[in-house]
Amino acid sequence: MKELMGSEEIVRGLKHYRRIAKQDLLRADESSHPEEVRRHAEARRAVYTELAECAERSAPEDVVAAALALYRELPFVSGSGDTQYPDIRGRENALENFFLMVGLDPKLRREARRERPPLDALAR
Repeated sequence: MKELMGSEEIVRGLKHYRRIAKQDLLRADESSHPEEVRRHAEARRAVYTELAECAERSAPEDVVAAALALYRELPFVSGSGDTQYPDIRGRENALENFFLMVGLDPKLRREARRERPPLDALAR
């Protein structure tokens, strides 16, 4: 990972992402699948808010560790239709945006991705 951003930079970046998600939320009705777009945007905003709150009280490396833990908990929804599981897809998208923002080593993201449970594990 490149040199880690400071907590203030992380919070500022997450606020930017949160504003983008809010814009998507406001434009959801223009979509062919407004409910799915709305849920996706709301899920992204929730992750950005959670990570920003963490960044306000924790060290940057702790925020990254928390984001990786959230990512590992997400079930795989790959292969499902684009409009299925908008909450999970939104959280995944938000976390991957965060990893790009902080410059997380792609290898670390791939390792965390491999630890994610399959979707059918949720039903058990």
